[in-house]
Amino acid sequence: MDFSFSVSGTPEVDLKDSYDVVIIGAGPAGLTAAIYASRAQLSTLVVNKGVAGGLAASTEWIENYPGFPEGVSGAELGRAMQAQAQRFGAEIFNGEPETLDIASHPKRIKLSGKDITTRAVIIATGTTPKKLNVPGEAELTGRGVSYCATCDGPFFKDKQIVVVGAGSSGVQESIFLAKFAAKITIVEFLPTIQAEKILVERFEKTGKGAFILNHELLGIEGADKVAGVRIRERSSGSERLLSCDGVFLYVGLAPQTAPFADAVGLDKWGYIEVDSSQRTSIEGVWAAGDVTAGATRQIAAAVGAGATAAIEAEHYLSSKS
Repeated sequence: MDFSFSVSGTPEVDLKDSYDVVIIGAGPAGLTAAIYASRAQLSTLVVNKGVAGGLAASTEWIENYPGFPEGVSGAELGRAMQAQAQRFGAEIFNGEPETLDIASHPKRIKLSGKDITTRAVIIATGTTPKKLNVPGEAELTGRGVSYCATCDGPFFKDKQIVVVGAGSSGVQESIFLAKFAAKITIVEFLPTIQAEKILVERFEKTGKGAFILNHELLGIEGADKVAGVRIRERSSGSERLLSCDGVFLYVGLAPQTAPFADAVGLDKWGYIEVDSSQRTSIEGVWAAGDVTAGATRQIAAAVGAGATAAIEAEHYLSSKS
């Protein structure tokens, strides 16, 4: 999701002049907040640019979310959460704010040219994959450089792929990519594999991959499409070129807080600081999920935080009635 305010969206609802709660972001935290808020009879609007489920929706298979013994696809889970929120009356706006004033009372938001007010805001914008900003990355994004295996994996049938990052995300997505690719090489900056052992074992069982540890990505080569990556061994400084058809980057996440940076308190990494009730530094504004400081970056935790934020917002609004 991109929450810069330069692009307006097309609403899927007939926007009202005011709402009790506006939730920005429709990942697990935002949609759970919408379920709780709308079920509490609060008029609830979810503002979201992107697919339901946020970053979790790009995960091919989720096995550690309670209630799904055999696992569930991230996209399916996101769609189910949105349908549940809509069942209780939550409205979904497909787009992003053009202007936003969360410090005012009431809060003011412009959506698709319409000014609306709300008594409470819950920020649940999540995170976005970090970029390395190495030569060739920006130029070849969409031409072999990707940040989403579920989105782009099928384009690489019988191709050679380099995955950058041997954390759990990188290895898990490499398992999915192994359904299509002929060969997968995971390049890791650190001298050890950071992923969960069970994921490493599954990746090795595909018989399609290998790890190159303690190496730094220097650049991505290619003219109109990816042709290879240049890497450097961190101990010796020796460089080499790996030929490949695609590069998938999993080197961490960055919070999507730029639109709120001048309003709410952030930690030194840019995550929103909240208390145990998910309250931010601004009255009437809560934050939940991966966008918050100290979050465990797990779907189950985001769901709990979203529920807390909505319950606390309902208590706040009731006290102001």
